[in-house]
Amino acid sequence: MTSIRTLTIALASLIAVPAFAQDASADTASDASGKRFAVVGGAAILKPDRDPAPGLKIDGDVAPVISASWYATDNVAVELWGAADKFNHRVKADGPGKIGTVDQQPIALSGQYHFGTPDRVMRPFVGLGYYESNFSNESIGGDGAHVGLETAKGAMATAGMDFNINPTWFARADARYMKGDAGVRVGGQGTGEELTIDPWVVGVGIGARF
Repeated sequence: MTSIRTLTIALASLIAVPAFAQDASADTASDASGKRFAVVGGAAILKPDRDPAPGLKIDGDVAPVISASWYATDNVAVELWGAADKFNHRVKADGPGKIGTVDQQPIALSGQYHFGTPDRVMRPFVGLGYYESNFSNESIGGDGAHVGLETAKGAMATAGMDFNINPTWFARADARYMKGDAGVRVGGQGTGEELTIDPWVVGVGIGARF
C-alpha cells in the first residue's frame, strides 16, 4: 500500500501540468523542434501481472527510474531506460504468507515513435525494445539451500504521454510491459524451472531536452 500511495501522490502532482503547459508552450514550445537529446527522471511502480507460479505471489514496489533518449528526428527516438535503484519485492505463498524477499533492477533499450510535432502540448508515444532485469539479494525459503533467480530477458513494449511545459522542460507518464522468464537456481545449480513474472512498470517523471 505504501508503494501505491507514493505513486499516487506523484501522479496527483502532475494533474496541473497540462493546464500550465497549455499557457507556457503556446508561444515557445515550437523551439523544441530539432533538439536531439532528452533525459527523464522520476519514479515507477513495478508489479508482476500474474503469479509467477501456482501458490506463489510477488508484491510490487516503487523505485526511482531514469532514461536518456537520442532523437534521430523530431518523431523517432532511441531510449536507454533503467531503474536507478532496486525494486524490493516480498515473496508470499498461500500457506505461510511471506516466505522471503528479492530485489530486481531492470534496464532496457528501445525504439520509440512520438506522434505529432514538438510544439504540441500533449505528445503520445509508443515503443518496442529489449530488456534485462537482474535479480539479487534473494532470501527465499528460510534456512534451506539458497534459492536464486537468473536474469530475466525479453521484449518490452512502452506507451506514454509527454506534457510540454516549455521548450526545455516536460512532464511524462508512461507504462511498460516486460515479457520474460527468470530461471530458478537452488544451491547455485540450475533447476530447469522458470518463473514467469512479466511485470508492468507504471511511472511518472520530469524531463529536459537539449
